[in-house]
Amino acid sequence: MLNVEDINVYYGAIHAIKDVSFRVSDGEIVALIGANGAGKSTTLKTVSGLLRSNTGSIEFMSEDIMRTPADKLVSRGLAHVPEGRRVFAQMTVEENLEMGAYTRPNAEIAPGLERVYAHFPRLKERRRQVAGTLSGGEQQMLAMGRALMSSPHLLMLDEPSMGLAPILIEQIFQIVKELHEAGTTILLVEQNAQMALSIATRAYVMETGKVTLSGTGEELLHNDDVRRAYLGG
Repeated sequence: MLNVEDINVYYGAIHAIKDVSFRVSDGEIVALIGANGAGKSTTLKTVSGLLRSNTGSIEFMSEDIMRTPADKLVSRGLAHVPEGRRVFAQMTVEENLEMGAYTRPNAEIAPGLERVYAHFPRLKERRRQVAGTLSGGEQQMLAMGRALMSSPHLLMLDEPSMGLAPILIEQIFQIVKELHEAGTTILLVEQNAQMALSIATRAYVMETGKVTLSGTGEELLHNDDVRRAYLGG
């Protein structure tokens, strides 16, 4: 579904992403783990067209998307839930969700809302509430639900557990598992390596802008270097 080969990204003189390559196959949960500043979020932004690499290639659904504008990728089935949620704070929950369906025919909006509410019952309870007044966990659910309204082939999640209490982190990861079981392919960036690896089909470890290790989620959970660096083992 997604094939990234040898991308390099700079912030001015800073070489943030260095020859990064990875792939995501249909039906997988693929995790990118690593410390803060390792380049995980920059990698997602490059895939979704918010940043540009002058080298390598990015193919999505067998098409080259290296120069495709970010807003055009949504209609192709690529949805990006950014770090920090970024909901439309002055709009209601349901208005936020409807914004997520801007590339879809009007006839798909109502069924899309019902699917999102089935995954996130709390959002249905809050559908008339202004998004800026939601809790952090509820805003994360809303950001994920808004992305799902575009009916994505690939859902990219950037730090969905950031800033949440442990009980909410477990709830968010349970929802990620349910979305995957319902047929959504997921690319997950996450600092909570334990939780990410426990649900990942495969994973890549990033350090200082490079992919340094890859394997199945299970393999990396039991890798001594990964345990020492990210799992407290």
